[in-house]
Amino acid sequence: MAIAVGTKAPDFSLKSKQATGIVDVKLSNNFGKKNTVVLFFPLAFTGVCTAELCDVTAGLSAYSGLNAEVIGISVDSPFAQEAWAQKEKIGITLASDLNKTTTQAYDVVFPMLAGVGDTSARAAFVIDQQGVVQYSEQTPTPKDLPNFDAVRAALAKLQ
Repeated sequence: MAIAVGTKAPDFSLKSKQATGIVDVKLSNNFGKKNTVVLFFPLAFTGVCTAELCDVTAGLSAYSGLNAEVIGISVDSPFAQEAWAQKEKIGITLASDLNKTTTQAYDVVFPMLAGVGDTSARAAFVIDQQGVVQYSEQTPTPKDLPNFDAVRAALAKLQ
C-alpha cells in the first residue's frame, strides 16, 4: 500500500541520463522552491507507460503553471530511460530506481510483473514544498492510469 497523505515523503537521489551525462535527481532539491509530482511506472518501452508519460509531457504546462516539477521513476536503467524518452519525445525528468530502494520506500513494489520480476507499480504522489505527501495513489493494476484530474486538483490547493 502506497505511503499515506500527510506523511513525510522519503527523499531520494536517483540517476538520470541527460544530454550533459548522468545526473542526480533529488526530491529535496525542490523543497522550499516548488511542488513535485512523482510518477512511478513499471517499465519503459511498454504501451501503457508510453501513453501515460506522453500524455503528461503534452500537458506539462499545466504542471509548471501549478509550480510543480514532474519526475517519472522506474526500475529501468538511465540509459534505457533516455533511449525511450528520445524515441517517444518524453519531456519529463526520468529517474532510475534500478535497485528498487525508492520503490520500496514509497511502498509501491509490483511483484513479478508479467513473470519477469519486481517493478514499480503505477502510482502518483503530489509532494509539497515542505516534503509532505498531499496526494497518494497506487492504481489497482499496471494497466490503470492515475487520476490526473485529482493530481492537478491537489496541486491547485497548494497555490
